[in-house]
Amino acid sequence: MRFVTDEESKKEYKKFLEKHDRCNFQQSLEWAKVKEDNWKPEVILAENEENNVVGSLCVWIRKMPIFGNIMYASRGPVCDIHDESVMKQLTEGANELAKKYKAIVLRIEPDILKDDKEFREIVTKLGYKIKDDAKDFKDEIQPRFVFRLDIKDKTEDEVFAGFHQKTRYNVRLATRKGVTVKEGTREDLKDFHNIMIETGKRDGFIIRPLSYFEKMYDCLAPEHMKVLMAYYEGKPISGVIPIFYGNKTWYLYGASSNKHRNLMPNYLLQWEMIKMALKRKDDVYDFRGVSGVVDKNHPQYGLYRFKKGFGATFTEFIGEIYIPYKPIKYKLYKFSEKAFRTLRQIKSKLKK
Repeated sequence: MRFVTDEESKKEYKKFLEKHDRCNFQQSLEWAKVKEDNWKPEVILAENEENNVVGSLCVWIRKMPIFGNIMYASRGPVCDIHDESVMKQLTEGANELAKKYKAIVLRIEPDILKDDKEFREIVTKLGYKIKDDAKDFKDEIQPRFVFRLDIKDKTEDEVFAGFHQKTRYNVRLATRKGVTVKEGTREDLKDFHNIMIETGKRDGFIIRPLSYFEKMYDCLAPEHMKVLMAYYEGKPISGVIPIFYGNKTWYLYGASSNKHRNLMPNYLLQWEMIKMALKRKDDVYDFRGVSGVVDKNHPQYGLYRFKKGFGATFTEFIGEIYIPYKPIKYKLYKFSEKAFRTLRQIKSKLKK
């Protein structure tokens, strides 16, 4: 086990990450650069007997007022998750970092299926606890429920045929009604952000500042990020930001104007992103989060229905695995975190 410490090891890590089946952009140094204002990244590498990298975990460290440092790994680890020796190396590396930074906890939200009993047994043996009861977005940092579309070795026609009939109709409708999609530049982020503000007010969620999206662009584009905008009669009416990394494409952000929603631009934008993923010969197109409460009366059921229409698989991850290095302090921190999120939601509703 060793850590990424210099430019050579950074290159080695990037190469390993991009070629691994379990690659995730949130484990990348490019994504860590986006988050650097609040988080410091440390990368742990597991090795085999020939000193080849066989596993990795990118951990972010952040100092929280009053409580001290927390460690967080989004969508790690990247390895054979059923190889206990590799998992042990990565955990030992995390324990070293916890001592170095006097961390109160290590939190990991892996994209590992809920019913993976072997992984559960391994991490429990290594000292992790498992929190697997989240249902809504507010209960976790990363969504526990997502829709994923298997596109490995498939053609456009095969993928399109797998869409629900109504979804295919809406994609064609958008084109027929004159909606066009263009790849944007950094400058187009202003239009995207303006529409995102409109979306946030309509759907009741907090919007990141324009500077955040500009930093994303600076750190990830053009190799790992695009901006796609939908236009009607020359005016932007909708936009999306896909992320490309390794063998996957993620639908990370989307925004839609209150005007011309009947033209179904969001359906066309999804299809354009999926076609990009197919041209890259990706294995997976990830629609990202939905609520785990599948109920027609749930306020986010429309999002569930929209993503399901593309023939994707409703996927439930294990949730959060964590090691509380200072259990009492961590319990107090979790209580304050929950209270903060609740207060933020109340403020958001009052503004509406």
